Amino acid sequence: MTNKQTSTPHRFLTGITTTGTPHLGNYVGSIRPSVAASKGDSAESFYFLADYHALIKCDEPARIQQSTLEIAASWLAAGLDPERVTFYRQSDIPEIPELTWLLTCVTAKGVLNRAHAYKASVDKNTTAGNDPDADVSAGLFMYPVLMGADILMFKAHQVPVGRDQIQHIEMARDMAQRFNHLYGEHFVLPQALIEESVALLPGLDGRKMSKSYDNTIPLFTPRDQLKKLIASILTDSRAPGEPKQTEDSALFQIYQAFASAPETAALRNAFAEGIAWGDAKQLLFERIDQEVAPMRARYQALMQDPAKIEATLLAGADKARRLSTPFMGELRQAVGLRKLVAAPAVAAAKLKTAKTSEPVFKQYREADGKFHFKLLDGQGQLLLHSLGFESPKEAAKAIALLQTQGEAALPMLRQSLQAVPGVTADAIAAALQLWSSAAP
Repeated sequence: MTNKQTSTPHRFLTGITTTGTPHLGNYVGSIRPSVAASKGDSAESFYFLADYHALIKCDEPARIQQSTLEIAASWLAAGLDPERVTFYRQSDIPEIPELTWLLTCVTAKGVLNRAHAYKASVDKNTTAGNDPDADVSAGLFMYPVLMGADILMFKAHQVPVGRDQIQHIEMARDMAQRFNHLYGEHFVLPQALIEESVALLPGLDGRKMSKSYDNTIPLFTPRDQLKKLIASILTDSRAPGEPKQTEDSALFQIYQAFASAPETAALRNAFAEGIAWGDAKQLLFERIDQEVAPMRARYQALMQDPAKIEATLLAGADKARRLSTPFMGELRQAVGLRKLVAAPAVAAAKLKTAKTSEPVFKQYREADGKFHFKLLDGQGQLLLHSLGFESPKEAAKAIALLQTQGEAALPMLRQSLQAVPGVTADAIAAALQLWSSAAP
């Protein structure tokens, strides 16, 4: 589907929920690659602290506040430059919850019923013999819409996510398409960016490093504590001198995420030669600390100056709102939330512009997999739309027929077209005539 926002710079957007302390898995999987990407000149980058999302899963105000401070300090200590990117706190952008409501009004409940997190809660309740929606908040149910607002507000083209989050990006695309279909082209359709090379770190027990498993290694834990935690990583019973497997070794996988290729090859050889687990853990500790120690010093300094972090986030919010405030004004106009005194002038301006603006055909694909098209006047007003075609080629043929034969093609396509309430046949005929006369 063609989008009118072609002049928008290429944008990346990512966020992290403020419910915990950043750990090595967060650093390797999100913070480090995102900071590296932000240093390029090819795109605009948006990074935010998702504290509205935190309210869905945490009812401890002090924890959310502390987590926000720790995560902001972690990103800045890792090298994120607020001058190069837009770095903000979600709750400092009032247009986001407002957009969430607009998207709620165009999002089918059936789509939200299929969200993974909601389905998992329902399945868990059903298995336990409880009411399917027991302890399921409306916040959890509406989580995908809030995430959609985060993404669509800043017209993000790509959103780095894990494979378990792809569904949310697809839902954001659906919301954007539905809104664009109803109100004209306003939103960019985002793409999920899957980083296949980004490591998924195992935790102390070999499972995925996660706060829910209580198996994490905090990113900026003190040096002595870091050494103790690494010493507690689960290993097998192979004695010194016995060859050891790198496959399924949490220790080796964590080392690989921090080491260079030659360093990784050297440890692989050491495993084959029977390195003692204690010596391997010492190597891992030294390699992690080598990378983390300079950042740890910056992190500790930032944690001692929360006012500096607060000022940085507010400056980022001001930068973000230079985009979100006018865009929200555009969206309010689109859906009809307008000042009444301006209505006659707006109508007159639209009428005048409609006489000279060129109509346009838009082809798109709906959630049912079928291909549709619509005819818009120069102001984005819907004049005509089609029923579903099985292939984009069939839809394109119908468009070509209307473009070449104009009003005369309407009877031939009657079975494939759907009337738009309030739009007269004369208006459609005039638009087709204007289109054909403007075509080269």
